[in-house]
Amino acid sequence: MRINKVRVPSFIWRIWSVWYRHYSVYFKNLLTNAFPPFLDPLIFLVGIGVGLGIFIGKMEGVSYIEFLASGLLVSTAMFTSAFECSFGTFIRLEFDKVYDGMIAAPLSAGDIFLGEILWAGAKGFFFTMSVLIIVKIFGYIPGPMSYFTPFVGMITGLMFASLSLVITSIVKTIDQFNFLFTGFISPMFFFSGIFFSLQGMPPAIKVLAEFLPLTHSVRLARALCFGRYSIVNIADLLYAAVFITLFGYLSILRLKRKIID
Repeated sequence: MRINKVRVPSFIWRIWSVWYRHYSVYFKNLLTNAFPPFLDPLIFLVGIGVGLGIFIGKMEGVSYIEFLASGLLVSTAMFTSAFECSFGTFIRLEFDKVYDGMIAAPLSAGDIFLGEILWAGAKGFFFTMSVLIIVKIFGYIPGPMSYFTPFVGMITGLMFASLSLVITSIVKTIDQFNFLFTGFISPMFFFSGIFFSLQGMPPAIKVLAEFLPLTHSVRLARALCFGRYSIVNIADLLYAAVFITLFGYLSILRLKRKIID
């Protein structure tokens, strides 16, 4: 009796299938999904950049609105990826039971959550590019290398997706994500050098800021926007690589146990 072997799809195809599933669901309601996170940085840019820019003048050698715009490029990548891999993943895991169907297919838990991290990175790229187009139209970001900032947005998305998945593996109820956003994401938004230069901050704040992932994304984005590169930018990239690897591995390990249980 001849037994036909089941052909398991390749690793790349399995990851792609998870990524494409999220892509398809997201683009079914593109306007409602994409408009609010796209609008938020523009509100900050107009409300704070134009308003405070009159009184502040220059910051780190550029106009305040240019300084603010270069930082806001990656802030949306942080918020969208954190939301996607916290509330979004929890809902798919606990309420919609999406992963039950996925795990029944020839997909491992590692495939599922690696695809999820890569999808969040793609959203980081997309939203950074969208905001960049707007600020380019208004002439706030003149540097030609700024066209590479969407890749910094992608790195930002990967970092916060990995971190948020670790939190998702820990929380018991959806309400506990308030600690992540109110206690960590929102404060980091204001203390990572987006609105004010870290050079003028007290030493304790500057040291604390270096531990925050968004600080390194903002610094990389500004380096590309204004052409001011330094050895610190290499450290920023190394920080991002270690952060993604560490938290990505930890999140997949923990969620693998949770999805099987």
